[in-house]
Amino acid sequence: MNAFYMDPVLVSFGPLQVRWYGLMYVVGFVVGSYLLKRLGKEGILAPGPEKVDSLVSHILVGMFFGARLAYVFIYNWDYYSNNLSELLAVWQGGLSFHGAIAGMSVGALIFARKNGIPFLQASDCCVTAGAQGIFFGRMGNFINGELYGRVTDSPLGIVFKGGGPFPRHPSQLYEAFGEGVVLFIILWSVRRRFNHYGVLTAIFLGGYAVARYVIEFFREADAQLGYYFGGTTTMGQILCIVQLLFAVCVFFYSTKRKGDLKISFA
Repeated sequence: MNAFYMDPVLVSFGPLQVRWYGLMYVVGFVVGSYLLKRLGKEGILAPGPEKVDSLVSHILVGMFFGARLAYVFIYNWDYYSNNLSELLAVWQGGLSFHGAIAGMSVGALIFARKNGIPFLQASDCCVTAGAQGIFFGRMGNFINGELYGRVTDSPLGIVFKGGGPFPRHPSQLYEAFGEGVVLFIILWSVRRRFNHYGVLTAIFLGGYAVARYVIEFFREADAQLGYYFGGTTTMGQILCIVQLLFAVCVFFYSTKRKGDLKISFA
C-alpha cells in the first residue's frame, strides 16, 4: 500500500505562506510566456513577441474569474448561495478548469480586439503554449492531496491523507499526463501544419474533453454533486460532452472561413 502526504506549504515567512499549488501555476505561466514568445518569433502570434506579457495578463485575469465563477455557480451554488462573503475565497479551494477555459477565452478575445487580430489566432497561441500548464496545475492538485481518484486495488493506488484509509487512483497524475503532457506534445508538434486559425483551438478543446471524460471514470466525483444518470456520469463528464460538441463546431467554422484566418508564417 502506497501512502502519500506532502506539506502543501513550501515555505512560510510568518503569516505569509508560499504554497506548492501556487508555485505550480507560476511555473506554468512562466513556461507558457516563453513559448508564446517563440510563437511570436515564428510569426504565428501577431502583433509579435512584445505583446506576450499583455496577452498573458488578459488570460490570467480571465482564467481566475472564469474558474472561480464556474465552480461557484455550477459545482457548489447550494453552499455559496448561503455564504456570499466567501465567493472569492479561493484560498479555501474551488476552481473549475472548464470555467478557466471560458475565462481565458474571454481574455483572449479582449486582447485580440485591442490588437486588431483574429480571436482564433490568439486562442490558437494560448492553447498551444498553455496546454503544458495543465501538467503543473494537476501536479499542484496531487501535492495538495485533492481531486484524488476512486478507491482501487490497483498497485497504482495511493492512500491520500484526506481520502480515507483505502488506496485510490492518483487521478491527478493521470490528468497531468493525458491532459497536459500528451496534449501539449500533439499541439506543439502540429502547430505549423494547418492554414486556418481555430484548428489548434479545436484540437485542444476536443483532446482535453476526451482525455478528461475517460479519466473521470477513475476520479472521485465531487462530494456535493455525486453522479448523474443513474450513478454513471459526473458533472465533469457532462461538461466534457458539451466541450467536445463545441470543439467540433469550432473546427468546422474555422475550416470553412477564408481570408484573415489564413496563417502566414514569417
